[in-house]
Amino acid sequence: MDLQDQLKNLFPDHEFQEEQTPQKSEKNIWMQEEPLLCKYEKRKGKAQTIIAGYTGADEDFKKLAKELKTTLSVGGSFKNDEIIIQGDYRDKIMELLKNKGFRVKRVGG
Repeated sequence: MDLQDQLKNLFPDHEFQEEQTPQKSEKNIWMQEEPLLCKYEKRKGKAQTIIAGYTGADEDFKKLAKELKTTLSVGGSFKNDEIIIQGDYRDKIMELLKNKGFRVKRVGG
């Protein structure tokens, strides 16, 4: 006997209605014509990948930053309209952004 059967025995007059959970609808991130710039820098002796050049809303760029960080399982931040990812992940980031539909330009070595 599962929980629903037990509840039906306790409350025979009650009509059970299954709750509908609203599905999350992910907002589309604004795509731009100009390419995003993906560059590599060393700051304080540590390797960092920087993504800049997004002209859309800051909230969309922050969502993109969070998605990149969780996908790559790395740390990073969003400052001064740039996504800063800890480590050299240019190739992986460029591939992920191209799969999302962004144009990406590699800057530097």
